[in-house]
Amino acid sequence: MEVSSTITQQQQNALPEVLEDLPYTLIAPRRGWFQLNVSELWKYRELLFYLTWRDILIRYKQTALGIAWAVLQPLATTIIFALFLGRAGGIANSIPFYTLYVLAGILPWTFLSNSVQLGGNSLLTNQNLVSKVYFPRLLVPLSCLGGSLFDLGISCLMLPALCLWYAVAPSLLAWVMVPLCLVLLILLAAGMASLLAALVVVQRDFRYILGFGVQMWMFATPTLYMDGTSITGIISWLLPLNPAYGIIQNLQFTLLNRPPELYSLAVSTIITLLLFLLGIFFFSRVERQIADVI
Repeated sequence: MEVSSTITQQQQNALPEVLEDLPYTLIAPRRGWFQLNVSELWKYRELLFYLTWRDILIRYKQTALGIAWAVLQPLATTIIFALFLGRAGGIANSIPFYTLYVLAGILPWTFLSNSVQLGGNSLLTNQNLVSKVYFPRLLVPLSCLGGSLFDLGISCLMLPALCLWYAVAPSLLAWVMVPLCLVLLILLAAGMASLLAALVVVQRDFRYILGFGVQMWMFATPTLYMDGTSITGIISWLLPLNPAYGIIQNLQFTLLNRPPELYSLAVSTIITLLLFLLGIFFFSRVERQIADVI
């Protein structure tokens, strides 16, 4: 991985005299297994903001509805789930305020799926920038999270309106659980996006697997459309191994004033932290090759 470091006196002496009085930065490989430079990421924080804002502007450029699409996408998915799975499938009969329950799951899932898909393809999308200019490459998939987080903030305006419609007021526990689950969701998205971004660069087959894999991941997260507590047996113990399941389930339960599922939250939290570390670690190992193989 390329990073900036202080130039040695010997290297300075080797520079042409005309450059001795000019500011310069030496780009050199780092040593060690874990090569993430947090201080360098912080140094380039303004670039992260610029990349995020650029992605937001490009996403809604020359669209008639603009940022309204951030609301329409999860709203349309919620309506389809509520009508076909809820009413026609009879699932809504066992879940009070089913539409609110589904919306509370679709919103974080939309953020997660968009972050993973956009982040996974981000290095290829920005290959001209990555191959010509030096900066911490991790900023590219992270900027996709920023754009998806912006969409999540806009779309979450539907939740208070629907809570008022159903006369549901979240308890004080929501002030703790919602920020906790949101942080876990961001860590999960960051880990998966960085892992897949590196994998797509190394092996382009993952670019085609990505979209299909996210769809399968959605159906493997049944709390989006049904009450996970109704699932019994060994499957109920294995479901939280899908980290999105435990995080989204506890978000839904919190907004509907149901007690949190501590087992699913604990297991999904552990898996989320492991995936985050794995994604950052693998990306840091591949980063030094990105500009050459992209």
